[in-house]
Amino acid sequence: MLGCGGIGARHADAVAKLPGEMHLVACCGREADKTAAFAARYLAQPFVDFDRMLEMTQPDLLIVALPPFAHQGQVEAAARAGVNLLVEKPIALTMERAEAQVAATRDVVAACGFMYRHGAATQAWDTARARGESGVAGHFSAQFHCNALHAPWWRERDKAGGQMVEQIIHLIDLARHTLGMPQTVYARAANLYHRDVERYDTEDVSAIILGYDDGRIGVLHASNAAVPGRWAKQWQIVAGRMTGQFADWNNAEFFVTGTPSAQISIRDERDVFVAQLGDLAEAIRQRRAPLVPLADGAASLKIALAARQSAEERREIAL
Repeated sequence: MLGCGGIGARHADAVAKLPGEMHLVACCGREADKTAAFAARYLAQPFVDFDRMLEMTQPDLLIVALPPFAHQGQVEAAARAGVNLLVEKPIALTMERAEAQVAATRDVVAACGFMYRHGAATQAWDTARARGESGVAGHFSAQFHCNALHAPWWRERDKAGGQMVEQIIHLIDLARHTLGMPQTVYARAANLYHRDVERYDTEDVSAIILGYDDGRIGVLHASNAAVPGRWAKQWQIVAGRMTGQFADWNNAEFFVTGTPSAQISIRDERDVFVAQLGDLAEAIRQRRAPLVPLADGAASLKIALAARQSAEERREIAL
């Protein structure tokens, strides 16, 4: 494990639920005391030197749970050592860094941490689409509303990339997975509610339109000034023969809109972090691509960065 913060703990908890698949042998963080406490919790060996951790432990898999700004070639170094990877999103803050990671990991199994894609409802839609039951998706809409200050680094755009890059990228990835790569991106964004918060210079309201030359469309809107303690992340897919309304990645209603009509309820309590690691363990054993390859992290980042550019320049961006 590289990164011993909140998301690192979430992954470590998932590893602990897969005793026959994985065992956390080591973790690396910046602060010795905090890293030692993290390691003790999971019976792992603590390190503050990343290169030394790789050399001494020679792991099969490295989970990269770093803040976006802290990516400084660790993914590439692990790949050169033959280590398989799970990299949390966003995988970088620039396309140059993202593309370098993808290129470096071609000879190992490398996944991106878009855990929404592992949900029961998300996969049920993918199955219906693969069977031709849904028809062609033409409209994707989604929302992400919360109200939290998050970690200090998250509030700084140069370190996190902004809410669209660091959080909304999950929904951007779902839209891209559903509709494909858009031809254009248009966005508006502003900091309306946190101007007096020290070092908070990222957007807290935003809207994104994904444009497709054939008329399909994606619409995503978000804020960080909604109900405190509540994370409202829902989306809808309208396709030729089916509409899916997703309460979250595990729970949805599918409405068959043709004749005869029908309603299908998806209900599940799947731990998507565990499912993500289970798929990755199987991919490593079988030497196949994971459900969400690292290249998806780069593709969705390209859209998120285009949305940020569009909001800055107040114009539509062609991809």
